[in-house]
Amino acid sequence: MRAARLPLATVTAVGLVLALGTLSPAQAGDGSWHGAGDNSDTPKSSKGSPADSGGDSDPGSIGAHIRINQSKLASSSSSTTSTSSNINWKPPVCWYEPMYTPDEYEDFIKSSYKGAQEPAANYAKKRADEDYHKGDKGLWWQVQFRNDDYTEACPVTTDNWEIWVPPAQPKADPNQLTPEILSELAYNSTKLPKPPVVLNPSPDRLKVNLGTRVKFEGDFDRVWTTASINYKGVEMAATTVATPVALRVDAGTSDADPQTCTYDLVKGDNGYTVDSKDAACNVTYLHSSGTGTYPFKASITWKVTWTDSADPDGPARQPGLPDGLSTYEQNVTVKEIQAVNR
Repeated sequence: MRAARLPLATVTAVGLVLALGTLSPAQAGDGSWHGAGDNSDTPKSSKGSPADSGGDSDPGSIGAHIRINQSKLASSSSSTTSTSSNINWKPPVCWYEPMYTPDEYEDFIKSSYKGAQEPAANYAKKRADEDYHKGDKGLWWQVQFRNDDYTEACPVTTDNWEIWVPPAQPKADPNQLTPEILSELAYNSTKLPKPPVVLNPSPDRLKVNLGTRVKFEGDFDRVWTTASINYKGVEMAATTVATPVALRVDAGTSDADPQTCTYDLVKGDNGYTVDSKDAACNVTYLHSSGTGTYPFKASITWKVTWTDSADPDGPARQPGLPDGLSTYEQNVTVKEIQAVNR
């Protein structure tokens, strides 16, 4: 998505109401911006920034000027989009981003709303009556959307497609971009490695009444994702850090004892590891899978924290984010152990 994606002149009143909706405002932390008139939209590198913390594996963008950078995953890892352990958690649908100086905003309104019908014409007149805040210090911030399909309601009203934000703002709009909103966008953009699970015996050779040993193969470490903006003097960032804490395996059938096991992950020299060889819990299948298979599932729980900078080692901020989950499923074949009678 890019700047000035849907001028009001091109959208009907009904379409605007459907797109913007009446959802309750997103929760936002205390954000601030510095200066005005800096036209740079390139995030600055700082200690702990993506440029200094192992590079990017999944760079991208959200909205108009928000940049997403994620730490590199192990070369042997396949990845999956992180899911929240809290089914009720939702990322922000929309937010305000800095977009225009007063002169730029005047040009935008006059070019985009030329010959517009109602309600867009009235909206353009409202901004003209405000003289676009020309001569004032500050910027016009415009609503931006996380998705282009507009299937979720945005809490911004059609009367405020853009808002004026002065340098000293007594009370920020609840939907104005903040480090907390950036942290939620970073969380929603995070890709996590699938559990690098290795089974012993191998998945096609599991045996009835024989415990299944689970271990990891390859490097496996924490993952961080930074969402940042540096545009026209508005500079802020937030970094989410996902640390693996536990592995849960599910036998894929009730004919196992136990059906599930959970293991704490241990930090080793090359990242986090698990080896269930001497664990008190190991899945043991009680019946063969016959001519079919069982869907063995492994899920990692990730403790997620965030900090209001591009430094993944910065102090954790509140409110917290829900745990993340990454899951891998494979079919396993369980056979009876054949005994030889003499």
